[in-house]
Amino acid sequence: MEDIALTLNPEGQRRACNYARTRRRLWAMKLLINGLYLSLWIGLGWTIQVRQVLVPCFDQDHLAILLTWQIELVLLALIVFGPLILITLPLDFYSGFVLPHHYGLSTQKLRGWFGDLIKGGALAGLLGLPLLVALYSALRFAPTTWWIWAAGGYILFTAILAAVAPVLLMPIFYKLKPLGEEHVELADRLIRLAQDAGTNVQGVFTLDMSRRTRAANAALVGLGRTRRILLGDTLLSEFTADEIETILAHELAHHVHRDIPFSLLAQGLFSLVAFYLTELSLDWAVAHSTLTGPADPAGLPILVLTLGVISFLTMPLTNAFSRWRESMADDYALIITRKPEPFASAMIRLANQNLAEADPQRWVVLLLHSHPPLCSRIEKAHRFPAPSG
Repeated sequence: MEDIALTLNPEGQRRACNYARTRRRLWAMKLLINGLYLSLWIGLGWTIQVRQVLVPCFDQDHLAILLTWQIELVLLALIVFGPLILITLPLDFYSGFVLPHHYGLSTQKLRGWFGDLIKGGALAGLLGLPLLVALYSALRFAPTTWWIWAAGGYILFTAILAAVAPVLLMPIFYKLKPLGEEHVELADRLIRLAQDAGTNVQGVFTLDMSRRTRAANAALVGLGRTRRILLGDTLLSEFTADEIETILAHELAHHVHRDIPFSLLAQGLFSLVAFYLTELSLDWAVAHSTLTGPADPAGLPILVLTLGVISFLTMPLTNAFSRWRESMADDYALIITRKPEPFASAMIRLANQNLAEADPQRWVVLLLHSHPPLCSRIEKAHRFPAPSG
């Protein structure tokens, strides 16, 4: 690590460590608040009380207006999770706005941050509530096999989301436009790189990331006809063409290695186990409470808390899987470009510009990191044979 430390900004790394440590603490605080909040709803039986109020709604003539179970479920979800959103809002504001500004990463105005918050919340509601109804439809109409249907639905939804995100979702938050004439050579170079890897793309686009952050990023997103190369304007302004090429080569590797279907399969198996364990949790709750059955909307906090606990406990495993695939992508990028020095310098620029912790503690990597540490990626590039001639 000594030779790498000379190329990294020492003061920047000190600040990066402090920034990462604070973010971890805020993440843990929010996790704890969410868990305690849901546990209160479960332990005090509040959802059962809310359900008892929602089911028989009477008008002034005392004629029963029976709400459909779908409306009951949506209303209960809003009643349960609405206050939680408000409770955690100060934490989200500090971690998403105040802290990045304090460390000089954010360029976003307060109005823009709240605008993104509102758009993100609306999008979560538009997507999440129908998915919740679909999940409880499986619970109601396939009570013994719902967890299989839920896992299949999760895979299908994830695949559709990956396909439509570049054309429907990302434009909600970013302005995407084709790379300008000043970058035509770079665009041709990246498209050729993709074609050489057997991957067709619909063009190279730039994201106006600088309206929000000084951090740099690039991605190869979409499936089939929606697949495109995205470069943050913060990347274009600070990185060399060779460095951008090695970054894109890494992203291409995920398509060459078929990481998307591979990840969908892995996520499908994980969700199958997670939903099955959730069924056991709901069955236990029904046997030890006044829940009318696993499909009772009052069991929603139990369902969410169970899935959250399973997700947390399996983080080391899922992150280990991700780091393995990311390491393979680094290998591919080095082999196909034969440019180890630009690859290493790109990682160093990412560490400096994104205020990323290059050499985090081992337990942090094992528990929280989906990518190998930047220091190990730089070391890998330095070990790679330099091109001859």
